[in-house]
Amino acid sequence: MSVLAAFMRGVTRLNDFIGRGIALLVFAMFGFLLLEVGLRYLFESPTVWTNELSQMLFGIYAVMSGGYILAHRGHVNVDLLHAHLAPRKRAALDIATSVIFFIFTLALLWFGIDVASESIAGWETSYSAWNPPIWPVKLAIPIGTGLLVLQGLVKLLEDIAIAFNLDYYQPEQEESEGAHL
Repeated sequence: MSVLAAFMRGVTRLNDFIGRGIALLVFAMFGFLLLEVGLRYLFESPTVWTNELSQMLFGIYAVMSGGYILAHRGHVNVDLLHAHLAPRKRAALDIATSVIFFIFTLALLWFGIDVASESIAGWETSYSAWNPPIWPVKLAIPIGTGLLVLQGLVKLLEDIAIAFNLDYYQPEQEESEGAHL
């Protein structure tokens, strides 16, 4: 296995592992909101923290899931042209449009690092009645974006391999080999 293929598999496995873990936050959000509804309407004793905590967990969920979604090709495509192309032409189109992806994600990474750094430096809180720290949520922005950029690089390398008929990484083989283990 080449170093490039090992890198690509490693990034995809990392995003898969993190995505599966982050998906569990849905159950926590559901539990907190259910608790809030129960306390509010059954006991007439609402909390000050459940809605805010659920919003913060959803923010982390949203920014940390991008790499997983890209690894599993779950992002939305406009298929008017894309779906009707042969695989090599589709890969070439994806290579051309990856420039837009990298401009956006690298800008988000750059500014996300700045926002997270400022938030951590000031131990930023929400200034609400509950006043939790929000720097962990802001730290998730550059981490999640970094994972998305890495998975985007893997996707670009896969598209280059398909467009130019190279044979250094084939994710379909890995999935079928993993199914037999």
